[in-house]
Amino acid sequence: MLAIALALGASLCWGSGDFLGGLTTRRASLWAVIVGSQAVGLVGATLVVVLAGHGWPGLHAVWPVLLGGFASVVAISCFYKALAIGSMSIVAPISATNAMIPFLVGIATGERPSAAQLAGVALAAAGVLLVASERARAGDTIGVAALPNEPAVVPAAVRAAGTTMHVTRRSQRKAIILSLTAAVAMGLVLVGYDATARYDALWAMLGGRISSVTVFAVVFLVLRPRLEMRRSALPFVVAVGLLDTSANGLFALATTQGYLSIVAVLGSVYPVVTVLLAYGLLRERIAPHQMVGAVGTLAGIALIAAG
Repeated sequence: MLAIALALGASLCWGSGDFLGGLTTRRASLWAVIVGSQAVGLVGATLVVVLAGHGWPGLHAVWPVLLGGFASVVAISCFYKALAIGSMSIVAPISATNAMIPFLVGIATGERPSAAQLAGVALAAAGVLLVASERARAGDTIGVAALPNEPAVVPAAVRAAGTTMHVTRRSQRKAIILSLTAAVAMGLVLVGYDATARYDALWAMLGGRISSVTVFAVVFLVLRPRLEMRRSALPFVVAVGLLDTSANGLFALATTQGYLSIVAVLGSVYPVVTVLLAYGLLRERIAPHQMVGAVGTLAGIALIAAG
C-alpha cells in the first residue's frame, strides 16, 4: 500500500508541475521555465540528501540514473518536436505509453502482480491514453501534459494561426516515430530510477537531477536562447522545480516498496491530474472520452490497491 501511495504522490506532483509549467509559459519563455525549475530542483534535491546524511553511494549505484538524465533530454526533445509537426491527438497518447517499458522490465525480472492488479494496470493505462487523447484546438492553456520533469507546452499545431494545422502523412509518420522514441526513452529513465533506488532512493532523485541539469546546461550554452521572465512568474518556476524533484524522489522511494511494474503504471497517471486541474481551476473543456478515461484510471487504481 505504501508503494501505491508514493507512486500516486509522484503522479500528483508531476501532474501539478506540468499544470503550473503550462501556466508559467504565459509569463516566461519556455527556456526560462526549464532553467529556473531545473536549478531549483537541483538545490532542493541536494539539500534533502545533505540534511538526510546520505553519503555518496558510488558510481556503480548512480550510473543508471545519470544515464537516465541523457535519456530524458532525448525524450523531451522528441516529444516537443512530435507536437510541433504532428497531431496532438496522436502524439500525446503514444508518448503516454512510456510506463510499458518499466512494466515489461519488471515482469521480465520476475515480478508477478496478481490477476486483479494486472486488470487494474490495463484499465489505468487505457484510461490515461483516453485522457491524453484530444483534438488539437486553439485557445486552451495547457494543451497536453508534458513528460515528467518538464513543463507542459502549447503545441505548434495548436498555436498555428489560431486554427488546427493540417498535418501531412509524412509529418504524421515522423511524429509517430518521434513519439515512440520519446516513450521508450522516458521509460528507460524510470528504469534508471529504479536501479539506483535499490542502493539509495534519495541519490536516485539527486543523480537524475544532476544529469538533466548538466545536459540542459550544455544545450543552453550551444543554443543560447533568450530568457524572458516576469517577476510574477518566479514563484511558479520555484513551485515547478520543487514539484518535479519531489515527484522524482517519491517515485524512487515507491520502487523500493513495491513492484516496478505496478509503480511505473501508477506513476504514469499524471496526465489525468493535469487535465483535471485545467478543468477544475481554469474551466477548460474536457471531452466526454477524457472523463471516461479519468474514471477508468481511478477504477484501475482501485483494482491495483485491492489486489
